[in-house]
Amino acid sequence: MTTVFAAIISVINGIKWSDLENSIIKAINSINQPILIILVISMMMGAWLLSGIVPTMIYYGFKLISPSVFLPTACLLASITSLSTGDSWGTAGTVGLAIMAIGVGFGIPAPIVAGVVISGAYFGDKLSPVSDTTVLAAAVSDVDLFDHVKYMLLTTVPSITIAIIAYYFIGLKYSHNIDVTQINELLNVLKDSFNINPLLLLAPIAVMAMIALKVKPIPALMAGTILGAAFAMIFQGAILKDVLEVLHYGVELNTGNEMIDELISGGGMHFIMWTLSLIYCAMGLGGVLDGSGALEAVASKILARVRSTGDLIAATVVTAIMLNITAADQFMAIIFPGKMYKEEYIKRGINLKVLSRTVEDAGTVTSSLVPWATCGAFMTVTLGVHPLQYLPYAIFNWLCPILAIIYGYTNFKIAYTDKVEEEQAI
Repeated sequence: MTTVFAAIISVINGIKWSDLENSIIKAINSINQPILIILVISMMMGAWLLSGIVPTMIYYGFKLISPSVFLPTACLLASITSLSTGDSWGTAGTVGLAIMAIGVGFGIPAPIVAGVVISGAYFGDKLSPVSDTTVLAAAVSDVDLFDHVKYMLLTTVPSITIAIIAYYFIGLKYSHNIDVTQINELLNVLKDSFNINPLLLLAPIAVMAMIALKVKPIPALMAGTILGAAFAMIFQGAILKDVLEVLHYGVELNTGNEMIDELISGGGMHFIMWTLSLIYCAMGLGGVLDGSGALEAVASKILARVRSTGDLIAATVVTAIMLNITAADQFMAIIFPGKMYKEEYIKRGINLKVLSRTVEDAGTVTSSLVPWATCGAFMTVTLGVHPLQYLPYAIFNWLCPILAIIYGYTNFKIAYTDKVEEEQAI
């Protein structure tokens, strides 16, 4: 509806429909590679669920929980799960629910536990190379996916480290109440449903190794998919027909344990189609706004006040947050700042991976803090806590944009193009 309205306003103001249509097609063409990556990711996740790779990662993640440090360990568990799946919603709706039930049952206030879950869930949503937002931010900013992931470590790792330390001190008041009975029950269900074997961890290790060796995303992820398919047949006794169906339709588990069934279900190309349709809608709107000159008009007003690198990064952060508030969707908050400010970053000689990192530092992680945004609404329904209640405890989510702005004004870990670096050296 917004796209149609924007197109009508544009035509009324003298913009030719053919120009708008060309702009829409150009915008959609710019995400062809990310779409392929997302489809391969969805196949890989289906294979990793069927093979027991994700269940094994979750199983050993649960093993890390210590009664004396429940909150930081719970954050770590949510981080491990979201990093392996790239899905903040899935993490919150599965492991997050278990953490909420256990934490509240042991006398920890629900907003604190929810904040811990949100921090861990969005750690993976922001950093995982199998996350749709990670792929999208890299694509919109025209940055290699793995370069984007590695550069995000500079703000992501300090933010989650500070959050985990804070959770340790917050949790000291409640640590004496912790019990692990419910966790052991979940572990038993996982063991009964899958052949849990540490050798399964070779698949994610192999993918991470390829990332480190700078193998291109599609071959690296397809290798992970093939390994997952092979492991499904070797370790879980699946046949080729089962594997092929899962690659397309995903996994639907029926163990009798509702939480585990939710946790180990999903993946497959069919599962990701809703996300792809939303991305196409967002790019259609982006094409209209770009082709009509609306983005340029808004950006020019903001850029007129930009005097430094810090100002530009702060403008990117504020724009992304405002789009989460007004457009109510994290994809919008990633796509539009990436398109609006890309030319200014290039003009100032700032490496575009600074732009891709910044839109994730602000656009991805703040979406769950807005009550009426898609992410905030989902987390409210899922965790039973209002975003304004868990906001103070979602430390990772509000610390990332703050660090991004600090880095900008102090020029700390800001990459410039080779030409600018040479001029600065002279």
